Amino acid sequence: MSRRVLVVLPTGTYRAAAFLGAAHRLGLEVVVASEDASTLGSLHPGQELVVDFTHPELASAGLGELSDPADIAAVVAVDETGVLVAAHLAAALGLPGNSPATAAATRDKAQLRARLQAGLVPQPEWTVWHGRRPPRWELFPAVLKPLDQAASRGVVRVDTPSDLAAHGERVRQLLADDAGCGPDAAGSQRPLLIEGFVPGPEVAVEALIQDGVLIPLAIYDKPEPLDGPYFEETIYCVPSVLSAETQRAVLASLTAAVGTLSLTTGPVHAELRLGQGRPRVIDLASRSIGGHCSAVLHFRGGQTLEELVLLNALGDPLPELELEPGGAGVMMLPVPRAGRLLDVSGREGALAVPGVESLEISVPLGGMVEPPPGGDRYLGFLFARGTDGPDAASRLRQAHSQLRFEID
Repeated sequence: MSRRVLVVLPTGTYRAAAFLGAAHRLGLEVVVASEDASTLGSLHPGQELVVDFTHPELASAGLGELSDPADIAAVVAVDETGVLVAAHLAAALGLPGNSPATAAATRDKAQLRARLQAGLVPQPEWTVWHGRRPPRWELFPAVLKPLDQAASRGVVRVDTPSDLAAHGERVRQLLADDAGCGPDAAGSQRPLLIEGFVPGPEVAVEALIQDGVLIPLAIYDKPEPLDGPYFEETIYCVPSVLSAETQRAVLASLTAAVGTLSLTTGPVHAELRLGQGRPRVIDLASRSIGGHCSAVLHFRGGQTLEELVLLNALGDPLPELELEPGGAGVMMLPVPRAGRLLDVSGREGALAVPGVESLEISVPLGGMVEPPPGGDRYLGFLFARGTDGPDAASRLRQAHSQLRFEID
């Protein structure tokens, strides 16, 4: 059986090292699909396929330039921006994968909402805002979102109709700036999603899908309240302290969503809110958790999350999936204000906190940072172990209090 894997690896991703390291440990031959082969050459010398991520439907055009493309056994997207490219490549190669239409529904929040509604999957009330004037909406508080962003970018809580109008203009200008548009082209026609705000705790679920069957890996608790006005995530911890009954309900809602979307294979990362009866699906992505957060998962079998994703893509038997005893957590270090990162102090104090395992500052000194709703990256990642999830979260908070970020 071929052990050759095509990994869709955008040059700007956090996930490159984790997936390439996992492939090396599994003894896999890797072909990289990226938008810029020269950038990845130093990271992964070898075969590369240059693709245009803005036109994923054309991704397969360069497959003939690879040696023995028919020998590729699996296609894996490492993060959100590669999901559609991977779907088109898998379809062109005749390999297992979610269809391009299904992958597109996980990349577009309006499509996702429409499909979940058709399948009667619990989710917030919602509508799509087209045009300049806000639609009639009476359910406040509400949450305003771009249709295609990740990491809570552009996501804002609005409490009144005037909030809705003002923040809609702000979010659309943010998206227009991304596209290089000037103030006269402020993106007034860019559709936005409006959702009813669901109070209560939020959790995330990491899972794999095999032949349409959901295989849960972990439910992450989010102990910090996510009530707005912005929704920058900070702490994820495992194992969940939810009751067994609530965890079953969370997985039942996610299973219904996976079936409705016709997802058949690959990783899933989903967000659900627990405050209105049955757990409600807030978001669902057909990829694994982003950033460096996967390092929080320690499986008894010793494999990393990325190794499990690759094994699943190859159709190999999966090893022990139970988490190791004890608790673990990751803190995505929030950006306190906009500017240029000049210095990070207090690292020694943070690492001296019992249970703290590592600290990664992912923004280079001199790099620009921005808080929500405009920012799309964190200052870094902090990892800790504890007796349980809440204990790990407490150690993370203590370590974070030692850090000082000088931002000009």
